[in-house]
Amino acid sequence: MPVSWFLLSLALGRSPVVVSLERLLETQDTARCSLGLSCHLWDGDVLCLPGSIESAPGPVLVPTRLQTELVLRCPQETDCALCVRVVVHLAVHGHWEEPEEAVKVDSEPQEPRNGSLQAQVVLSFQAYPTARCALLEVQVPAVLVQPGQSVGSAVFDCFEAGLGAEVRIWSYTQPRYQKELNLTQQLPDCRGHEVRDSIQSCWALPWLNVSADGDNVLLVLDVSEDQDFGLLLYWDRVQGPLKSLWYKNLTGPQTITLNHTDLVPCLCIQVWPLEPDSVRTSFCPFRKDPRAHRNLWHIAKLQLLSPGIWQLTAPCSLLAKVVLCWQAPDQGPCQPLVPPMLPENVTVNKSQEFPLVRQHPNLCVQQVRGWEKVQLQECLWADSLGPLRDDVLLVEMKTGLNNTSVCALEPSGCTPLPSVASTRAARLGEQLLQDFRSRQCMQLWSDDNLGALWACPMDKYMHKRWVLVWLTCLLLAAALFFFFLLKKGRTKAAPRARTALLLHSADGAGYERLVGALASALSQMPLRVVVDLWSRRELSAHGALAWFHGQRRRTLQEDGVVILLFSPAAVAQCHLWLQHQTVEAGPHDALSAWLSCVLPDFLQGRAAGRYLGVYFDGLLHPDTVPAPFRAAPLFSLPSQLPGFLDALQRGCSPCPGRPGDGAERVAQALRAALDSWTSLSGAPGRGEERDPGPCPALE
Repeated sequence: MPVSWFLLSLALGRSPVVVSLERLLETQDTARCSLGLSCHLWDGDVLCLPGSIESAPGPVLVPTRLQTELVLRCPQETDCALCVRVVVHLAVHGHWEEPEEAVKVDSEPQEPRNGSLQAQVVLSFQAYPTARCALLEVQVPAVLVQPGQSVGSAVFDCFEAGLGAEVRIWSYTQPRYQKELNLTQQLPDCRGHEVRDSIQSCWALPWLNVSADGDNVLLVLDVSEDQDFGLLLYWDRVQGPLKSLWYKNLTGPQTITLNHTDLVPCLCIQVWPLEPDSVRTSFCPFRKDPRAHRNLWHIAKLQLLSPGIWQLTAPCSLLAKVVLCWQAPDQGPCQPLVPPMLPENVTVNKSQEFPLVRQHPNLCVQQVRGWEKVQLQECLWADSLGPLRDDVLLVEMKTGLNNTSVCALEPSGCTPLPSVASTRAARLGEQLLQDFRSRQCMQLWSDDNLGALWACPMDKYMHKRWVLVWLTCLLLAAALFFFFLLKKGRTKAAPRARTALLLHSADGAGYERLVGALASALSQMPLRVVVDLWSRRELSAHGALAWFHGQRRRTLQEDGVVILLFSPAAVAQCHLWLQHQTVEAGPHDALSAWLSCVLPDFLQGRAAGRYLGVYFDGLLHPDTVPAPFRAAPLFSLPSQLPGFLDALQRGCSPCPGRPGDGAERVAQALRAALDSWTSLSGAPGRGEERDPGPCPALE
């Protein structure tokens, strides 16, 4: 069951809960003013043309502040629409102009020149896809006209808008005497109780839960089985229009799985019933999710569009600064270069210009979050100019009218040249200064007042310094190569033990001990014995069929030999398979597995020199072994052990030792193991042959 991680529903969410909204019964727009002012609302909308700012001829009435209030416009009790009430606060700006006439010597007191003021206040409203402009005529009586003082407010009812919409409101006068006021507001959606209960379009909205299931995010839509609805996933980008990612019409309860790597802060979900004029509700549950912010930085890329233009591409906006830096090839930190590029805020998906610097592969751009943590770094010219160069950056600074100082930029700071420090640039200070004065360094940037940046190559100094080291390394490598050739020659001269793959049937624990005794006895000879009893873990991991096929192929490729150990059970199974002429080996059936491996070689005449057959004295008669397997030499052990050992060594001319060297030891070990097995199992002893019955006829 998914663990609840971040529960959001269309009824309980992060939008502010709207409680006790005022209901307006009027269907027409209205306007009213505060005490002392008079207002008149023009019929219909007007063109939204702010025009340019003009100089005020005297005291004028201008808007100083905007306020909004949400109300419900309800033509019927249960059929309401969300509406935005706008309150414009007004004040008097400017003074009366003095007449341009001579000042009278015996001037008499003048009456105040204040009079009533009248202004046309425009309210511009935008909420996609709606745009409106309303015009209010406001008049202020002379008694209230005091320059610089507030005179009251005008109230407009109201602009209708969709649920969950983002509205933008501007206010200015005609003519316009100052910059227009503006206000942006996000309206609630059907998650507010008062809105949901009063607007019919909210009644049919599906319920949506967001939960986590391991690394996945589940969108669970709990609706009735016959309800149709639309679901849209999109990026809500600040710069530019939203980008649709996934859209589908669905029916009934649905669970949609998102990978956690797809989460970014601007990933939003929009859901609505498939009905005419239905309300679409959107919400963005991942804006504060740490995983979404980490994914955003992983997705963001710095790109070089042209030699002097770069761009940061990302699905969402990023709060960060960009700086120019110098990256040395030692993978140390990239050193910020304040001149020529001051840290500045970056705008995603918008081309930016570089300062006038010369291109160099070590010049990089860093995306910094705050002032310390580097989130993104790209060396934009590395693709066109090649990898980082072993250059030292010299910073030339103006210290006087005709004086300059030079320092070398290193991880520890900017080292003055010349210097007694122990850094690499300090040790080569005189040579670097000589290259700088003779203009052998490349100038990356210069400013008449600040100084310049120079890139000086270090390759020639490094070559001189490391010639002796390279010669020493080459001599050491030659000595090691000569030693390797000598060792390889000795290895070739040394004889190599032949591989013997022992295949048997599983006839019980006692018989397996007898097989193990044979394998151990053969291991005392110059042989490398492979048997499934010693590789049970590998056999279990790969399966019997794959293991036997692999061992047979490896043994024959190494010029080894495959030993088939026949028992009564193995003979009976061979007869059964030959009778039906079919091989159906299971992955964990050892006998069936190795029979399926070796039988094709015998049926196709490829067994000579590659296979040997053996059986224990007294357990079988050689005539009971199926005819196809008698194409390979067949030996009874331990009575025919010398011939068997000689056949084992026959395909290995340089093999160390001869069969007689350890044949007696092998024979003694086999006799003891065979006597112990026959006494415990009641099987016929050596000299008493066991009759397995008539051989089934081959069809």
